[in-house]
Amino acid sequence: MEKNIINTADAPAAIGPYSQAVEACGFVFCSGQIPIDPKTGEMVEGSVVKQAEQVLENLKAIINAAGLDMQDVIKTTVYIANLDDFGAVNEVYARYFPANPPARACVEVSRLPKGALVEIDAIVCAS
Repeated sequence: MEKNIINTADAPAAIGPYSQAVEACGFVFCSGQIPIDPKTGEMVEGSVVKQAEQVLENLKAIINAAGLDMQDVIKTTVYIANLDDFGAVNEVYARYFPANPPARACVEVSRLPKGALVEIDAIVCAS
């Protein structure tokens, strides 16, 4: 199996021993993104809406670096620190997937890296 590592300065650098994304077997597997501004390296503070927007912008940058776009996403997993934020995250999410949205799971978790309120990973069809 051949794999291609996807990396872009337009998304935050990995904060651990992982790649931003890996292309293999006709798919791009995007690591979970948290709301870190790639220009400053700092967490976006404020509401879950602002954080969700940054998370999705980070994912979009990685997907674009692979030569793909958001409509190529086939599956996401959304991790939120508080399930009460489900509606607010959905409103932001819907702007990035306005038609034919990908399959998705959404789970509440007890903690996310750096105290983030939301994290999203994605699987993208590269063929």
